[in-house]
Amino acid sequence: MQADAVAATGPGHPKLAHHYENLERQAHANRFGVWVFLGSESLLFAVLFASYATYRDLNASAFALASRHLDLLLGTFNTLLLISSSFTVALATYFIKKNNRKAVFLLIGLSMLMGLGFIVIKGFEWTADFREGAMPGHWFHLEGVPFQGGNLFFTCYFLLTGLHGAHVVIGLGLLGWAAMRVYNNTASASYDLPVEVAGLYWHLVDLIWIFLYPLLYLV
Repeated sequence: MQADAVAATGPGHPKLAHHYENLERQAHANRFGVWVFLGSESLLFAVLFASYATYRDLNASAFALASRHLDLLLGTFNTLLLISSSFTVALATYFIKKNNRKAVFLLIGLSMLMGLGFIVIKGFEWTADFREGAMPGHWFHLEGVPFQGGNLFFTCYFLLTGLHGAHVVIGLGLLGWAAMRVYNNTASASYDLPVEVAGLYWHLVDLIWIFLYPLLYLV
């Protein structure tokens, strides 16, 4: 029985790369690589968070005044969207192990819709910020907000939310790729790695925003 199981996942398997002995080793290597990548992404944002905290400490009153010009309602709604999408992605990871491909496909689709909603809302929010005069640089002219501190706050704001937005777009691409793998039956209970990898990346996107929300909107 054990020999048959190894043969079923060993050389000649359509999902097995030529340099791996079996699917188990391939999955282990891929998971390790994903966690290393997620760790490097976490370090990137940790440095940015530390820089933001330093600037905020040096310009506390200006940062507080500038933060009040952000739309707290939209920021809160976007937070709920991402947390909900992370939950549906977790459910998709659960159902792929049960080989319920229909549920997985629908849950990933729902997650992608919420991710797209996040991007659209952030676009409206950015547009309102630009019109109000929060554009960094010599365009900055928010009434009642000191130029130096306010300009620095919105420089950090657009940098952090822009970089996070880029990660959301990448995450949507990964979720779409995982959904296609499920649809084509190249991801299943016996090979759930595509859904798991896409889910892990999406959870990172959600986690980063959970830090950004209080740092930017709740100053």
